Amino acid sequence: AAAQRDSNGRAAPSAEPKPKPYRRVITSEAKTVRGLLDVHRVGSKLYFEIPPRELDKDMLLVGRYARAAAADPSPTGGFGEYGGDEFGERTLRWDREGDRVVLRSPSFDITADTALSVYRAVQASNYAPIIAVFNVEAYGPDSAAVIDVTRLYTTSVPEFAAIHGTIDEKRSFIESAHAFPDNIEIEATQTGTPTPAGGRPGAAPAPRGTQEAQSVLAHWSLVKLPDNPMTPRRFDERVGFFAIRQVDFGAEQRAATREYIARYRLVKKDPNAALSEPVKPIIYYVDPATPDQWKPWIRKAITDWQPAFEAAGFKNAIIAMDPPINDPSWSAEDIRHTMIRWLPSTVENAVGPHVSDPRTGEILNGSVRIFQNVLNLQRDWYFTQAAQVDPRARTFPMPDSLMGRLLEFVVSHEIGHTIGLRHDQLGSSTYPADSVRSATWVHKMGHSPSIMDYSRFNYVAQPEDHIPLEDIIPRIGPYDKYAIMWGYKPIPSANTAEAERPTLDQWARMQDTIPWYRFSENNAAGGFGTLNEAVGDADPVKSTGLGIKNIERVVGYIDQAGTRAGEDNSDLEEIYNSTVGQWTTEATHVVTVVGGSTVWYKSGSQPGPVYTPLSRARQADAVRFLNEKVFKTPTYLIRPEISARIEAGGMITRIDNAQARVLTGLFDDGRMNRMLENEAVAPSKSDAYTLASMLDDVRRGVWSELADSRISIDPYRRALQNNYLTQIDRKLNPPVAQAAAAAPGRARQAPLSEDAKSELRGELVSLQSEIQKSIGHAADRETQLHLAGAAHRIGDILSPKK
Repeated sequence: AAAQRDSNGRAAPSAEPKPKPYRRVITSEAKTVRGLLDVHRVGSKLYFEIPPRELDKDMLLVGRYARAAAADPSPTGGFGEYGGDEFGERTLRWDREGDRVVLRSPSFDITADTALSVYRAVQASNYAPIIAVFNVEAYGPDSAAVIDVTRLYTTSVPEFAAIHGTIDEKRSFIESAHAFPDNIEIEATQTGTPTPAGGRPGAAPAPRGTQEAQSVLAHWSLVKLPDNPMTPRRFDERVGFFAIRQVDFGAEQRAATREYIARYRLVKKDPNAALSEPVKPIIYYVDPATPDQWKPWIRKAITDWQPAFEAAGFKNAIIAMDPPINDPSWSAEDIRHTMIRWLPSTVENAVGPHVSDPRTGEILNGSVRIFQNVLNLQRDWYFTQAAQVDPRARTFPMPDSLMGRLLEFVVSHEIGHTIGLRHDQLGSSTYPADSVRSATWVHKMGHSPSIMDYSRFNYVAQPEDHIPLEDIIPRIGPYDKYAIMWGYKPIPSANTAEAERPTLDQWARMQDTIPWYRFSENNAAGGFGTLNEAVGDADPVKSTGLGIKNIERVVGYIDQAGTRAGEDNSDLEEIYNSTVGQWTTEATHVVTVVGGSTVWYKSGSQPGPVYTPLSRARQADAVRFLNEKVFKTPTYLIRPEISARIEAGGMITRIDNAQARVLTGLFDDGRMNRMLENEAVAPSKSDAYTLASMLDDVRRGVWSELADSRISIDPYRRALQNNYLTQIDRKLNPPVAQAAAAAPGRARQAPLSEDAKSELRGELVSLQSEIQKSIGHAADRETQLHLAGAAHRIGDILSPKK
């Protein structure tokens, strides 16, 4: 009988199943491949033959693009679609109901021990949604059900759709089908009309004529999850692993969240050997489309991780390979193959996602995506951070030997994500600030203990420190080896996740005496010590001062590097702006000292606080540094000979924007609220650097000219002072859109407290009085008009017009 259509116009099984003789369905023309499920192609149709042993078994579906219409980054921040990008992932289970096969998508978000009575309640609350229902077309040997699954891949089945919109069945078709003992690999071309940006598979399409049709070659891997699931390892916030999360209703007294780390299943060939090869190593394949000059560096990035796995007791645990040649059954999209892909894109980035068993966290695939223009990002970073010590960085293009080493660093970082590691932003703050200038220390320890830190190149090192150039670039560090040991080292005496916990806690307690083993990622509670793009941030004031000395040197190389015969000025403009951006980034590191707290995660077995506010003296010193080194006009960044080649005007705006980022950080709502709280809980008020003290110090620094007997304020300082007023105005009189966001039901996260607003108003009252007394001391008309305008603006801010 012909297929019917459901309410969405998709093919659905006929009302009553009518199985036929096997050979009338799987005819002599069938192209059959035997495997996990037998796969048959008969003309344009695709059949699965599902033996009883694979019914009610958990499988993982992963959808990836094999070919797609790549695009530049979207306005919302997306990367576009590229070969290797994942578009879907879910758990599947095939069940048979009479002469029908039901495809469900079970969830493992809630669990309980099967021996407990509460397990029945969990099961009753975890009814798996149905993706599709198929009539059995025929029965094969051993009562294997034969079903027509073509519509899964050629119509708008949301869970399988590679195009977010309506898929045209007439322009969609199966391309290939392969079967293996543990997985099925299907490729199909899907053509359809996508929904607008942000749409979801199966959503209503864009109006006809508003968007062109899109075709993609999609690849689906259907993988049997292990019959013998890997013993999971409990997550611990003290060590930075990605994790899966479940709610265990079998826990004592309350439902408890259980998290298990993401990691590959590594088993020693020789369990008794301190160092053994694994039964199954982790293999990374290098994309053949990678430019030839970069392939050796990518292979090296893979094997760079071998010492980390040796710390866990595994030799040759991670291996670099090239895909086999002339093997039609081998596919880069096969989930068993982890690929490092090279993507032709202007995106300046690289990413390292992974796919894991939702039951245990076992990583099944960890492919890396390298967007080609990440090389441009590395070039700019290396110029702004290392040109003062490396002459190779002062001429573009940089030599391939240097660019290859920079690429190795990027790929090593992304591989770290694919083997389970998160960013360790705390690492660079655990080294003594002076150590990152020591050639012997850096050679042994690196300038950060982790390649997973956003600590790029050693911009603190001075030319006179004579640090070897190879040691300027990050590499696998002590934390990385420790974390892989903690996550991967076998614990033979433990057979369950709970039994492992005492040993894991003992290993985590190594952080008590080795601070660079500690972990934190983008901790917003205090900010200090978990910085992005930082080197030597145990003392951001000292390190930023050294970094600024280097930026003064680097500015002198911009013209040499950015100007080439026969080329336009785009390189000159890019690296000039990048250098100013680097200055701003380093300056904002000092801001994190203000209202900041150190972070040291601890379990119940460790005494003491997790967050410890920084001393009043350190915070006051940070604001003093900002007033002297950041808010005073950085004249060395002002290069008219460069700007005249790239713009008719904009220097004041360039410097003002850089300083404004720092000022915005100081006036952050969360920071000001935190300073009020730190004052409230301090043993005595004299122990805290109060919000009132900070605001007073910043006002005196930004408006320091008011203390002069003859006041002359240059255009750069006038711009900064106007920005100061603008930022306070936005805090006290938020724009309509921002105010709406604070309405009931739509509250902004951590809004600025009324107490802080009162202190800001007090600053404006004091400033207005000082300005009015100073106007008569203006040395020039520009200064006089600026001060008069500022006094008028303050009146409007304090008494806004309705």
